[in-house]
Amino acid sequence: MTQSQAKRIDLQESHLNRARASIRQALSWYGHLRKPNPQPAKLELAGLVKPDLEVLTSTLNKLETNVICIAAFGLVSRGKSAVLNALVGQKILPTGPLHGVTQYPRSVRWNPGGKVQIELIDTPGLDEIEGQARTQMAKDVARQADLILFVVAGDITRTEYQALCELRQAQKPLILVFNKIDLYPETDREAIYKNLQQLGAGSPTARRLQQLLSSDEIVMVAAEPAAEEVRVEYPDGQVAYEWETPPPQIAELQQKILHVLNREGRSLLALNALLQVKDAEAAIAGKTLDRLNEAAEDLIWQYTKYKALAVGLNPIAVLDVLGGFVADLALIRALAKLYNLPMTGFEATKLLRTILLSSGGLLLSELGSGMLLGLGKSATAIASGDNPFNITAFAGTAIAQGGIAGYGTYAVGKAAQVYLEKGCSWGQFGASTVIQEILSQVEPNTILYRLRLELGQHLS
Repeated sequence: MTQSQAKRIDLQESHLNRARASIRQALSWYGHLRKPNPQPAKLELAGLVKPDLEVLTSTLNKLETNVICIAAFGLVSRGKSAVLNALVGQKILPTGPLHGVTQYPRSVRWNPGGKVQIELIDTPGLDEIEGQARTQMAKDVARQADLILFVVAGDITRTEYQALCELRQAQKPLILVFNKIDLYPETDREAIYKNLQQLGAGSPTARRLQQLLSSDEIVMVAAEPAAEEVRVEYPDGQVAYEWETPPPQIAELQQKILHVLNREGRSLLALNALLQVKDAEAAIAGKTLDRLNEAAEDLIWQYTKYKALAVGLNPIAVLDVLGGFVADLALIRALAKLYNLPMTGFEATKLLRTILLSSGGLLLSELGSGMLLGLGKSATAIASGDNPFNITAFAGTAIAQGGIAGYGTYAVGKAAQVYLEKGCSWGQFGASTVIQEILSQVEPNTILYRLRLELGQHLS
């Protein structure tokens, strides 16, 4: 093993360990939702988030056992089941000449050697009946998959191309498998292969497809070659003709899959797990906010009034603005506590800074106005003495500053709700943090490297 290979393995193991730590942290954060709660709202919430908690648990189990999921998609009669059988080396999944032999997703295990276990998932044809149900099935399976095989059996059709673009939206590594090459003469086979390489020509969507699907990810196979008539000459001179089925031509696909898994398999596994966890956390947060929205609104108004009074009545410049800043942090922490979502003081500060910077300058101008009014209010308080007009001026300035401060707190509270709804994935082991770490460390000329830009946009 070379030094670069050892370094690559160590990096992938680091990605897996970080992903495991992130999921364990999420499970510990949301563990309270598993406990019985006599409050009707909390009891209803526990039932709603149960599927999302199961996603966290099953995803961690998948990481612990190092199981890579590879799903095969395609239209009917393209030989998806035959491709998976050929990979395994046994005819486990049913195949046949009739359309729609595979009626529902089925999986088989493939152990090509090494520590990683591979689960191959066979799916029904994407153009079969019950199209809407099939579409949802495809989305569900693609979400679980770490790698996608899209099987065609010749020049790609418009329906296949649309299905391929839709699957690409799952932002998963994809290998295009040109099956049944034994049915084509060499010249036709090469022409079809070149056409598949040109899938990215044309629209921006097509070009994005080509960026993900390079020529290295297009493989030609004959998973279940048609029987051939062969001439048999016996020792006694008699000649007979028999039908024989040639062995599958699958070695190129096997090598391609193993190459991808050796180069970036553990990182793929870690990244896909973290993306599922991030979505599950967002779902938990969204359902929590939905059930406790009324209480959150009351809490925001309560802090709005308190901050307006505290800032308006504080005669000392700077301290009133700092006090308002502390009130905003307290509001974010209180909202997180209400929702039973994890939030440390560091994360609350980071979230408040993000809200201020993303507000288009509105809240930053609120801070500036508050500072100027605070200085004017302090000067008025010092010069007031027994002059009732100065006291009136102080009161007017305090009301203006308090009103601006109260508006700012309400805006912060509503913005914090939006950020909390996206899931609490901040911190050292937060899902978003670890995803960004993995994407920043992937090697050039890998599938993950080509996915990096889109996944980064997904995070933002």
